[in-house]
Amino acid sequence: MTGRTPSPRAVAGAPSSSPDEIDARAARTVADRAAQIRYRRAISLLVMTLVLPGSAQVAAGNARIGRWAMRVWAALWLSLVVVVLIAISSPHEALRMFTNPDNLLVLMVVLTVVGLGWAALFIDAWRIARPRDLLRQHRSATAVVHLAMAFSVATVLLYSAHMVSAQRGMIMAMFGGDSVAGATDGRYNVLILGGDSGTDRWGLRTDSMTIASIDAYTGQTVLIGVPRNMMNFKFPHGSKLAKAWPNGYNCSTCELNSLATYAADHRSMFAGDKNPGVEATIEGIEGVTGLKISYWAMTNMPAFSDLVNAVGGVKINVRQPIAIGRTGQILGYIQPGYRTLKGDDLLWYVRSRATSDDYSRMARQKCVMNAMLQQISPATVIEHFSQIASASAALLQTDIPSSEIDRFASLALKAKSQKIATVSLVPPLINTSRPDEAVIHSAIFAALHPSQAKPSQKAPSGPTGYTGISEGSFGTMAKGYTANHTADLGASC
Repeated sequence: MTGRTPSPRAVAGAPSSSPDEIDARAARTVADRAAQIRYRRAISLLVMTLVLPGSAQVAAGNARIGRWAMRVWAALWLSLVVVVLIAISSPHEALRMFTNPDNLLVLMVVLTVVGLGWAALFIDAWRIARPRDLLRQHRSATAVVHLAMAFSVATVLLYSAHMVSAQRGMIMAMFGGDSVAGATDGRYNVLILGGDSGTDRWGLRTDSMTIASIDAYTGQTVLIGVPRNMMNFKFPHGSKLAKAWPNGYNCSTCELNSLATYAADHRSMFAGDKNPGVEATIEGIEGVTGLKISYWAMTNMPAFSDLVNAVGGVKINVRQPIAIGRTGQILGYIQPGYRTLKGDDLLWYVRSRATSDDYSRMARQKCVMNAMLQQISPATVIEHFSQIASASAALLQTDIPSSEIDRFASLALKAKSQKIATVSLVPPLINTSRPDEAVIHSAIFAALHPSQAKPSQKAPSGPTGYTGISEGSFGTMAKGYTANHTADLGASC
């Protein structure tokens, strides 16, 4: 029998597809492929915007906008490469760049504009992907991804701009000096004053006075403690207070920390000075020590707790129970041992003298200075930058110009790797009521130049143990506290 052999489907009794059905299946296949192509195109535009902002617009949108975006992107990468090269070849110059308020303002604006512009490019990339031509599920997926990327890049860059703004605000609030001071005999002598808070009380109650004498090249630092109750001292020749007190500061209530109040009561004597109380205190300390003060920094002691909280606390070896409260109103104690002190606890550690004396407190303050220098790393600063910036603006005022921040930041990094020495002008070395000027100058010279000092010039090293109540420091007032007179502050704390 001749004729065409029937297909298996026909043999099996299955109905054969009509030409219309075949055409419909072919049409669906073409439509599916076209949908996949449009979906892949939308994803490609997203990736192009992520990798090279503006390239999506050049390929499928407004080419002029795309080319401008690509030029900006290239300029940003070129700038980043230049900054990295500068940081590698000259860290000092890199620090200068990122502590200059004008540079920070430019960086803040750039980050804000780039963040918003990049986000806008992602949204435009979704637009030129023609979402109406996409399948519903593809349209939803691409919309979510494009918006997520736009939100992400905007959030990261705008938050970075916020951090830069915080840094700029901190620098402008803290570093208000407009005069650059050179080193004296190769050292910067920075007077660190600690006082109570309140805009009407800056300099009126200086609880602590310490000179940080810093080698201008190596960063090697000596902390010179000056007691607030120093009396009967002379002022530098030719100074304002030397004219008022030619025979020295010698009244019955004339203690060093009263100079700020004296200046407030005699403002005409300090006409033109922005901070008469600080200027008067500097004249007094220069008269006591014979050192020329380069800059000053005033710390707000109550705001100190905010800074400590911002960095997560400071680890301190508490030698003896530290009283919380004042004499007759002791509320408790900070117990001995290695403890991470935060906020008010650390504030009590540096200020308490309910069961000890001013000189023990001075020793503890130096231990805290050393601990903070060693423990607060650049990584900690970056991690808690916003909190630190907020706390620091209220914590510190100084006449160091912002142009000198990089110099002192570099010196601080060098100081971290070296031992800090201390000398304090307190008993038993000095009788604070009748200080011996020659002994003071010899002790300071020995601390600053140990290799040149004679044995008789060196300050006592302090006891190896302690006797009596010392509230946190080895020694007693009669024998001295080790942290007040040492060549290695870290080992004495």
